[in-house]
Amino acid sequence: MPTDDQLSIIIPSCNEQDNIQKTFQVIYKLLTQNKIPFEIIFVDDGSKDATYQRIQELSLHYRQVKGISFSRNFGKEAAIFAGLESACGSCCLIMDCDLQHPAEVIPDMYRLWKEGYEVVEGVKTSRGKENPVHTLCARGFYHIISSVTNIDMSRASDFKLLDRKAVDALLLMPERAPFFRALSSWVGFRTVSLPFEVQERTAGSSKWSVWSLTKYAIRNITSFSGAPMQLVSLLGWIMFLASVILGIQSLYRYFTGTALEGFTTVILLQLIIGSVLMISLGIIGHYISRIYDEIKARPRYIISKRCG
Repeated sequence: MPTDDQLSIIIPSCNEQDNIQKTFQVIYKLLTQNKIPFEIIFVDDGSKDATYQRIQELSLHYRQVKGISFSRNFGKEAAIFAGLESACGSCCLIMDCDLQHPAEVIPDMYRLWKEGYEVVEGVKTSRGKENPVHTLCARGFYHIISSVTNIDMSRASDFKLLDRKAVDALLLMPERAPFFRALSSWVGFRTVSLPFEVQERTAGSSKWSVWSLTKYAIRNITSFSGAPMQLVSLLGWIMFLASVILGIQSLYRYFTGTALEGFTTVILLQLIIGSVLMISLGIIGHYISRIYDEIKARPRYIISKRCG
C-alpha cells in the first residue's frame, strides 16, 4: 500500500559500482535536510561489477534503501518498471545513478507534487558536454518521435516525478517493450515542467554506444508508433506515380519512333524498386517480430535477488 507523502526514488543501475555510495549520500543528505520521507530503490540491471554488493551494503545500514537485481541485463525501461512495481510511496521519481539528473531539484519537484501536480516533468535546458554526433542523432530521434506521437519530446528525459495515480496507470499497460519517456507523457494527468541542466557524471563513463542508441531509437519508434508502416505505403505510391510517368514517356517515345535502346533505364528501375521492396519488407518484418514478442508474453524482467 502507498505510504502517505512518501517519495520513492527509483534508480536504474548498470555497472555503477563507483556511483552507488555517492548518489545515495547526496540524496540522503538533501532529503533529510528537507524533511521529506523517502525510500530509494536501486535496480541492478544485470551488472558485471560489484553494483549489487554496494546496494546490499547500503541496505544493511539504511532502512530507506531497497535493492533489486535482475538475472541478466533487461534494459533501462525494464529497470524503471521493476522499480515502479516495487515502490511504496505516494509518488515516484526516476533518476539516473550517475547524478547527471541533479538531485538539488528533487525538493522542488516534490513541492510541486504537494501543490497538486500529478506529473512533474524534468526538461533539459541543455544536453551537457557530449559528442556532437550524439547530440545530432538525439535531436533527430526526438524530432521523429515528437512528429509521430504528437508529443513534444525535444527536451524530454526520464527524470520525472509521478503521482501514484500516474504510476498505476503505467503499470496497467501490458506491452512488453514500453517506452517510459513517451508513455509517462501519454497518460496525461495534471503536468508541470521543471527545467534542469544535465550534470557531468560523478564517475565512470556512459553505457550508451552509437549502436545501442540506434537500437533504442528504432525499438521505441516502432513500439510507440505505426508511422514506419505508413512509410511503406508512401513509398509504394511514390513508385506507382513514377511508374505511370515513365510508362507514359516510354509509350510516347515508342509511337514517335524515338525509343532509346539499351538496358540502363531498366537496370536503374530494377535497382530502385528492389531497394524499396527490401526496405519495406524490413520494416514489415520488424513489426511482425515485435508482434511475435508481444504474443509470447514473456516477462519484462526476471528478478534474481532482493534486499532491504
